[in-house]
Order: sequence, then C-alpha cells, then structure tokens
Amino acid sequence: MRSLQDIHEEYDFLDADERYRLLIELGRELEEMPAALKTDATLVRGCSAQVWVYPTGDAEKLHFLADSNAAITKGIVALVVSAVQDKAAAEVAAMDVAAALEPFDLRNQLSSNRTQGVPNMIALVREHAARIAGA
Repeated sequence: MRSLQDIHEEYDFLDADERYRLLIELGRELEEMPAALKTDATLVRGCSAQVWVYPTGDAEKLHFLADSNAAITKGIVALVVSAVQDKAAAEVAAMDVAAALEPFDLRNQLSSNRTQGVPNMIALVREHAARIAGA
C-alpha cells in the first residue's frame, strides 16, 4: 500500500475527474478482505455505502483489512487505511486521522453522501487500536 504522503503528491496534481479515478484505483489496490469478515460486527455505521473494517496484527504492528461495495467510497477507505496501516496500535489510537486526511480536502472534492461516514470509520479504527493497545 502506498503511503499517504505519496498518494497526496499524486492527488495534488490531478483535476477533479482524475482524482475520482485515483480514488477508484486506490480502492482496487486494497488488500482483499475475505467475505467471511464482512459481518455486522465489522460494518461501519453511518456510511451511505457499506464499509467493513477488520483489525489484524498486534499492538506493535496493527494491520487493517477493509472493503466497501462502492468504488469511490472504497478509495476513501483506502486513504484512511493508508494513514494507519502497519503502525503501532498506541500510535493509531492517539493519531488525528482526520487531520492527516485534511490535505485531500475531501469535503470540498466529494459529495457529502460520500464523506458522511468518514468520521465513523476513523472512530472505529481508533477504537480498535485503543482496544488492541490496551490488551
């Protein structure tokens, strides 16, 4: 998975249509999430599309599997995951993921329907990280 900084460098040079294509491409690059993990327990509430997030790894190196049934939303999921992937659980729990995503200006680039679930997704990722860090 590309780093958030690498993604932003590319994103910054693109026009609106190309940014959509990049988000779709990022979603396609997500590690496959097995269907058995797409359950009510891993579903992110409040998203207009279905989004699932599942933590793996341990306190030293937290790894997330994630997916969505909508292409652009899946790209947004990929942005969130790239911000936190393979970091220590305590670091993720304390991280301001929303601030890390601010350079992408998603609220002004995408419709509110596509971004409404982002805070819930971030909260779920941070809750998983806090639970694993405290275990």
